[in-house]
Amino acid sequence: MRNHEIDYRIFGEEMQYVEVELDYNETAIAEPGAFMMMDDGVVMETMFGDGSQQNNSIFGKLLNAGKRMLTGESLFMTAFTNVNHGKRRVSFASPYPGKIIPLDLSVYNNRIICQKDSFLCAAKGVNVGIEFQRKLGTGLFGGEGFIMQKLEGDGMSFLHAGGHVFKRDLHPGETLKIDTGCIVGFTSGVNYDIQFVGGIKNTLFGGEGLFFATLTGPGTVWIQTLPISRLAGRILQYGVGPRKEEGSILGGLGNILDGDGRW
Repeated sequence: MRNHEIDYRIFGEEMQYVEVELDYNETAIAEPGAFMMMDDGVVMETMFGDGSQQNNSIFGKLLNAGKRMLTGESLFMTAFTNVNHGKRRVSFASPYPGKIIPLDLSVYNNRIICQKDSFLCAAKGVNVGIEFQRKLGTGLFGGEGFIMQKLEGDGMSFLHAGGHVFKRDLHPGETLKIDTGCIVGFTSGVNYDIQFVGGIKNTLFGGEGLFFATLTGPGTVWIQTLPISRLAGRILQYGVGPRKEEGSILGGLGNILDGDGRW
């Protein structure tokens, strides 16, 4: 294997965390802010990019880190290395309610395409790069823009997604129509495109947007039931302005009675 070989366990249900077990001199990498806890003997180091190319020049490291900025991620990643003999553990937590998805990249032809904010952590050696959508329409209206994340290597990588997460295996030529925000990731053999919803009523009153994604096999797709954008939109809807009183005959008076204090 080119990547470090790590063991892991996932704990929790709605707010999960992953515990990575490191042998001597093994390293895990993670997004800034994903760290939860670690044993004594694990050393933390902030670095440019993902550290997958140790012999790069300064310019090469800056270029790789700059690619991460295009996906909306930080220039830096954090590496956690076991410098003591014996096994040590480091844990990473999910940023919002959902599931952590363990992926052995060697099982999926060493390459996974995923949404920009889904990467949580991985074994050192996994390359976290960018994937450009080749079609203009997909880039403009696909919800993920021209750029998605690309994970390459032969080690373990961990994604995070909202709500319940499940995978769907697509046969050659089989097409799945899906809300763009519900896509977590897919294997490199899956063709990603968009399709216009169509119909005046659907367009104006459907409430589902003008486009949905089409994923055509062969390959595997990971799907989330609660995209973070949908969750944030609902929280914003109820957190700003007058609160809706659905089914209440008291209307705004109910806000005072239940302790909310707002009309």
